Amino acid sequence: MTFFLQAFVTLFVIIDPPGIVPLFLGLTRGRSVRTKRRLAWQAAVVAFSVIVAFALFGRVILNYTQVQIAALEGAGGLLLLLVSLQLLTGKTEEPTSSDRAKTNVAFVPLGTPLLAGPGAIVATMLYVQRIHSPLNVVALALAIAGVALAAWLSMRFAELIHRILTDNGVELLTRIAGLLLSAIAVQLVAESALAFAAQAH
Repeated sequence: MTFFLQAFVTLFVIIDPPGIVPLFLGLTRGRSVRTKRRLAWQAAVVAFSVIVAFALFGRVILNYTQVQIAALEGAGGLLLLLVSLQLLTGKTEEPTSSDRAKTNVAFVPLGTPLLAGPGAIVATMLYVQRIHSPLNVVALALAIAGVALAAWLSMRFAELIHRILTDNGVELLTRIAGLLLSAIAVQLVAESALAFAAQAH
């Protein structure tokens, strides 16, 4: 139980399901309610799948590709920075029908790197290293599933929050979320640069 609570709280804080609501509303603006609901569960499934994949094969993948965790953080930070700029400038609103057919925000950027980002991936890989029994495996799996469920619920009922806040409220939250997301992106890039600098010395 202790292992489960530690893993769940850590991943919940990093992924921040409530914080994804304004981002989800901003990225899915102009789409139908049915489409938003589909994107919500798709994003949760993608996030869950990515985290589980890295939990199982993360070290193998990174070793095989000779990619360091610091590089993963830097790449995720740059991608998040692009998303934050879209939210800050309002470039995500009113997608055209051709855009809707071509893009699926449930995969990128919602599923990854917003939900299953470098922080969540690294944290999961660290918890995998702390597994010492089958119960730990079950606890970590439940923690990942629980956070993914929380993320889905947050996005699933984002429309209800939208009705309460109105368009102006959502617009304000979207801009604030974009600003915070840009700060997180810069932090990831900075941590990546510091990690490489430390290795150089």
